[in-house]
Amino acid sequence: MSSTGDASWQTLAAAKREAILASIPAKWRLDKIPTVDEQRNVAGAYIEQFLSPKEVEITKADSVGIVEKTTSGAWSAVEVAEAFCHRASLSHQLVNCLHEMFFDAALADAKDLDAWFAEHGKPKGPLHGLPVSLKDQFHVRGVDTTMGYVGWIGTFQGQRADPRRQTLESEMVRELRALGAVLYCKTAVPHTLMCGETVNNIVGYAWNPANRHLSCGGSSGGEGALIALGGSPGGFGTDIGGSIRIPSAFNGLFGLRPTSGRLPYEGMANSMDGQNSVLSVVGPLASSAGGVKLLTKSILSAEPWLHDPLVVEIPWRADLEAQTKDRIATSQLSIGFLDHDGGVGPHPPLKRALALLRNLVARSGNKVFDWQPPAKSHEAVTDLIMKTWTYDGGADVRKDFALSGEPWAPQLLDVWKERPQADASAIAATNRALRERRKEYLDYWNGTSADVFVAPCAPFTAVRPGKYDYIGYSSFVNALDLPSVVVPITTVDKGVDVVDAGFRPVSELDKKIQGDYDPEIYDGAPVSLQIIGRRYQEEKLLAIAEWLEGELKKPAGTS
Repeated sequence: MSSTGDASWQTLAAAKREAILASIPAKWRLDKIPTVDEQRNVAGAYIEQFLSPKEVEITKADSVGIVEKTTSGAWSAVEVAEAFCHRASLSHQLVNCLHEMFFDAALADAKDLDAWFAEHGKPKGPLHGLPVSLKDQFHVRGVDTTMGYVGWIGTFQGQRADPRRQTLESEMVRELRALGAVLYCKTAVPHTLMCGETVNNIVGYAWNPANRHLSCGGSSGGEGALIALGGSPGGFGTDIGGSIRIPSAFNGLFGLRPTSGRLPYEGMANSMDGQNSVLSVVGPLASSAGGVKLLTKSILSAEPWLHDPLVVEIPWRADLEAQTKDRIATSQLSIGFLDHDGGVGPHPPLKRALALLRNLVARSGNKVFDWQPPAKSHEAVTDLIMKTWTYDGGADVRKDFALSGEPWAPQLLDVWKERPQADASAIAATNRALRERRKEYLDYWNGTSADVFVAPCAPFTAVRPGKYDYIGYSSFVNALDLPSVVVPITTVDKGVDVVDAGFRPVSELDKKIQGDYDPEIYDGAPVSLQIIGRRYQEEKLLAIAEWLEGELKKPAGTS
């Protein structure tokens, strides 16, 4: 018998699924959800038909625009919170992107913020009245953290009658509240977190809002889908193999995977907790580069190093940001381009995006060149990161599945099947090999003029269900512990991004992944790239992202 008692996992999952839907006010429930054939893209104008003009105005603003209104008193925290609670409710019904909605608590917090503003005549903090969504790894008092596991429903990380469910909050949650943010929902994840698609036995499969033939990504997939639908202006996910960058890229968002130790992780749920060879990191996703910067700067202003022993004391460095902007303006920036990692080539839309961005940088007068790291280096670090994920032989994730007896989704990697656990010598050998590969990559970088380099986040712009077969473009960044920011570039155009008739595969896997590309199915999907920098240079990356965002928005033919 499972530890959940007599109830089957199916009964428990169905009850939780219904409870999530029941938390949506009746006035916000949709009568009918269109099929993908009826409505492929449910973002933008489609979802906005269910909102009032004022709600559309509020929810179309980015995080920076919202706090300009809330910190000046032009918009109340309550009206902003209500608008995003409504749009988040619609978002979940359309793509299955939420695990928890605690709207009553959010509106009470927003009311308190309005009272604070009325009494003091100033905002509570830099995020005053800003709705912020959270991946379902963050602990919020009195709210479930299931992380997609049926066996975690109504518990604290699978432990029944544990009082921490009612009292404990993650360190970043505490900081966000102190900064004036309004927390109102937690977003869907794949059970285990270790998957490039978001699927679990509670809410099912989370779809890509712009193209519901495709996945919204994972593991912060619910976060990516919610923001893409305008149900959140910005929020936080985590990344141990691409889990911030993949959903950001698939959903046409900006997202930052910071260096480990830059932002606080203290007090969060996780898989494989205690595996420290390659750390999971927390970072923001938002609809604009400015929104990502605002969330990052705000958290750093809370001095998280005083509360999380793993955070390095590095406040926001305005001087590094200014220096980067000056280098851009004076055409001193140098950007490498990784067009192929040697293992799997990118789909045609990504090739077009790489060429488009390369040309944009070159036209600005800044330097571009081919990024050609040591042969097989990406393959080597990807192999090493897989070893770190399986130190315990899959015992941690199997334990959590056993709590309810639920099966795992077929998208999960076979690595979670039972295998021998690594001993101390094997772990030490992996750590040595990681250090050697990091030094090899650093030496290559030092031999170039590069400030940053550009690469795809995956070989596909988004993925068709069950076809996430390659993690090389995202996981090498984690293994090397480099910061990376995702920048949306364009969208798939079936008339332009045709199948490459001259394609020559370098492996059977390369052949398979290229064969998965269908212009008709992918049409309209976002196309994004990641910009990768040196460790602890998040300010530089975000300055470059803001510059590129502005350039990409300019009409064709302008500079």
